Amino acid sequence: MRILLVEDDVLLAETLAEALTNQLYVVDVVHDGEAGWYQAKTLDYDLLLLDVMLPELDGISLCHRLRSHSYHLPILMLSACDTINEEINGLDVGADDYVVKPVELQKLFARIRALLRRGSMTSSPILQWGDLRLNPSTYEVSYGETPIHLTPKEYGILELLLRNGRRVLSRRVMIEHIWGLESPPDEHVVKVHIRGLRRKLKAAGAAENLIETVHSMGYRLNQQND
Repeated sequence: MRILLVEDDVLLAETLAEALTNQLYVVDVVHDGEAGWYQAKTLDYDLLLLDVMLPELDGISLCHRLRSHSYHLPILMLSACDTINEEINGLDVGADDYVVKPVELQKLFARIRALLRRGSMTSSPILQWGDLRLNPSTYEVSYGETPIHLTPKEYGILELLLRNGRRVLSRRVMIEHIWGLESPPDEHVVKVHIRGLRRKLKAAGAAENLIETVHSMGYRLNQQND
């Protein structure tokens, strides 16, 4: 899952980005509202973490602009100002939730998980494909009764595939969703991670072609396991 963090406090932004990365999210960081607007138009994000007080374009205005242009991604606003009027303003322009600074990380993680579940096409927090199960809340993956231990990138690829089912995902799309802006890899790296993921799934009892290669297009989950 990919999060856009718009926060002008560089130290806080680095702290939040590191904490969210440790929770296996891909995090892109910008430091003003106009950069946030540009970035939101450039890539598809699963959630926007948005400070209220920003240079160039404040968070309230950015939220309003996004909603007026039919951007439906979940928006969680951050503010150092603990007033009911500011919270009401944020919610009225389209924010989905509101957290007051200083941020309690565990509470923030829980709010993010709740918003991502609400925005998901599935009503269950557990992602499942046949005997394959992935729990986004605990980062646990299993096939049948066998737990599977994945690297962060393998986990990200599998979660993306599970959220898209039979939709074919190209390597470029996987890179956009799973790698940060700073150092996007060569597309061959995706093949390496897919190979490792397939090996671990097979060792747990899954079919060798659970992750199907669609020639010249990308990857998807195999129908026989649905």
